[in-house]
Amino acid sequence: QVQLVESGGGSVQTGGSLRLSCAVSGYTYNTYCMGWFRQAPGKERERVATIYRDSSTYYADSVKGRFTISQDNAKNTLYLQMNSLKPEDTAMYYCATKRAAGRCDSGGMNYWGKGTLVTISS
Repeated sequence: QVQLVESGGGSVQTGGSLRLSCAVSGYTYNTYCMGWFRQAPGKERERVATIYRDSSTYYADSVKGRFTISQDNAKNTLYLQMNSLKPEDTAMYYCATKRAAGRCDSGGMNYWGKGTLVTISS
């Protein structure tokens, strides 16, 4: 079993920065991809960023150039550095992992954290 715990959310003003962390425990070997997702009130969950086993990355168009996904394998921690934050970034942010090769979108992930809330005020 894999457990994921997000932290680092909070309230900041437009233009500010936050760094989210996701501590991963349990069976962490051979993870195919890890990612960050978000869900705003009344909206569907959205894929934000993904990092693959080979260290390649994916970013949603809405966050390209502003967000950076990274991982520290020694600490079993996934990060999301968020800069130039906008009110439309307000959402609950979730991290997730996938063990086997395949889709790394919202429907393809195997394990999920409970989320951390990010609120951006104008």
